[in-house]
This record gives sequence, structure tokens and C-alpha cells, in this order.
Amino acid sequence: MQIEYNLSEISDVAKKIIKVSSSKTLLFYGEMGAGKTTLIKEIVKQLGSLDKVSSPTFSLVNEYKGINNPIFHFDFHRIENEDEAYDIGFEEYLESQNWCLIEWPQNVGNLLPLDKHEIYISKLSELKRKLNFKN
Repeated sequence: MQIEYNLSEISDVAKKIIKVSSSKTLLFYGEMGAGKTTLIKEIVKQLGSLDKVSSPTFSLVNEYKGINNPIFHFDFHRIENEDEAYDIGFEEYLESQNWCLIEWPQNVGNLLPLDKHEIYISKLSELKRKLNFKN
């Protein structure tokens, strides 16, 4: 699935991603400033969380309260090696069957599950983005 959208349409994009996702593990790829965290904020909101969403750049993972279950948001931009992900129990998060939204997943490539969706975001202009959703 490929979508071009304005930031004003991000709510609809988030709803569509949730609707078509057969996996609760979503991998977000894109350059710095492409809009990964912005889209994740909206997905977390659409999943029913009222929590303030921010990128867990230094803590590696943030947990948000969902309607029935937690939502986990990872940012592996600054990770130095995959052992750091092991140290926070990354595999256990993935096995929890809860939503796992992962920025910079290429930095923990050997730890990623087979059951996942890849989302590639590119910035077309200040207000316009292009998204490729892959199973």
C-alpha cells in the first residue's frame, strides 16, 4: 500500500494502518525528520491512549496506556549494538502480543520478528509525506 498525504490527513492514515495491520509489530523507516514519531503519536492516539507520546531516544522504549493493553514505542536511533536491546528485554516486548512501534529498526535487524509490517516514510515537502506499507 502506498499513500501520499498531507499532515492534516494523518489521522486517516493512522486509522488505515491500524485497520490493515495483521501484525501488531510495526517498523518505521525514514530519514531524520521524515515524520516517524509524528505518525506514531497519531497511531497511539487512535489506539485509545491519552498519554503524551514522545520519542524514547535515550530510554529506548516508552510505554503508553492503551484501552486494554500497553503500547510500546521503541527508538533505536542511538543504540550502539543489539545487546542494548537484549538488556531492556526487547524479545519479551515482542512476545507480549501488544502493539510494538519501532523507529530505526535496521539497528536491531537480527532481533526483528518475521510477523511484522514495514512502514517507509519520506518527506515530499514540509506538509506532505509519502508512505509505503509492506507486509
